[in-house]
Amino acid sequence: MFLLEAAWLVLDPIFGLGLEVWAAQGDQARVDDATRAYMDRVWVLLVVVLVVALLAGLFRAHWTVIAHLLVAILAGVVLAVTQHQWDTDHTPSPGCIRYSANC
Repeated sequence: MFLLEAAWLVLDPIFGLGLEVWAAQGDQARVDDATRAYMDRVWVLLVVVLVVALLAGLFRAHWTVIAHLLVAILAGVVLAVTQHQWDTDHTPSPGCIRYSANC
């Protein structure tokens, strides 16, 4: 299960997000939709991995808990990096802030 989760984290940006961005051919709305869908899929994987780690902890499968927590950390980092990239790509340009009349 650990290998399946890790492989999904590696292959989904390539075949899920990457091909959808390539198919968008520069259409920013489709690229944004694909990126949001990718972030949602990573979020779902993160929740599922944490639930499986909790269940493994209840059944005292220590190595399984460690493996799933490592995948959860990796999914959290991927989610944080993707969210940071989304935020930097979609920040409004710093315009004139009207503190004075000569703006």
